[in-house]
Amino acid sequence: MKERQLNDDELQNLINEVEPYANKGEVAEYIPALARANKTDVAAAVYTVDGRVFQGGTYGHTFTLQSISKVLSLALVLDERGEEEVFSNVGMEPSGDPYYSISKLEFSNPTKPYNPMINAGALAITDLLPGRSKERKLANFIDYVRQLAGNNRIEYNKNVADSEFQTSFLNRSLLYYMKQFGVIGGKVEDIIDLYTKQCAVEIDCLQLARIGAVFSLNGKDPEKGTQLISERTASICKTFMVTCGMYNASGEFAIKVGVPAKSGVSGGIMAVVPNRFGIGIYGPALDDRGNSIAGWKLLQKMNERYAFSIF
Repeated sequence: MKERQLNDDELQNLINEVEPYANKGEVAEYIPALARANKTDVAAAVYTVDGRVFQGGTYGHTFTLQSISKVLSLALVLDERGEEEVFSNVGMEPSGDPYYSISKLEFSNPTKPYNPMINAGALAITDLLPGRSKERKLANFIDYVRQLAGNNRIEYNKNVADSEFQTSFLNRSLLYYMKQFGVIGGKVEDIIDLYTKQCAVEIDCLQLARIGAVFSLNGKDPEKGTQLISERTASICKTFMVTCGMYNASGEFAIKVGVPAKSGVSGGIMAVVPNRFGIGIYGPALDDRGNSIAGWKLLQKMNERYAFSIF
């Protein structure tokens, strides 16, 4: 089936097919505010590079970016500070470990996170966000997300941010370890405060799909044609999404779906089909590797039908 046949009804039919998979997953209970999500929700939006929009499922719901924010903070920092500074603090290689792992920090030389998609690397990137204070850094990040999503009303969810801040013990451990070896320069509690708010930025499927369309167009705004992200940065981010974007299931995802994508433990997935469209998905029931179980299945079925794998 060709892309031109994609429409709301087709998307809804695919969502109906994958909804039963949600019963096999579990919501992220280790973050109290996320534990209240309805595990049977499944929603998706597609934003094509020529401005067409398709939506299905419970797409009116908003959800927090969580680890999807790692791609956006990386893009902002790369364009603001450049590759040399970024990659002197964070590596470029997949780790194969869970996103919260500290083990690779102990064995790498120099001591720095393997990549920006694991928590240690994302925290190091957050430390580099532009701004003189954590308040200014957060404002700059939210403004950036608003610009990419085409919506000036986007904010962070205070309840989710507070819930994550109170339970971020592992992330604090990662930061203290990196502080010991000079990977980060900021104060641990300031970085945790900023990171939890960054992850708690609230968005819907359509806004997420539009951000995916920006990456699909190598950094260009799909409506105005202006360059929001440099081509080089967009390319780097898409590469990390392929190699590290679906946690330690990224290789399997590349084989079964075959497009750059980034997931978050709220159940969101942003997928990028180069030069065709961006996809935003929400399905809070997660598999045992932290990815939306219905969202993964939906993307797999979409690839089977629309043949969008880049491989």
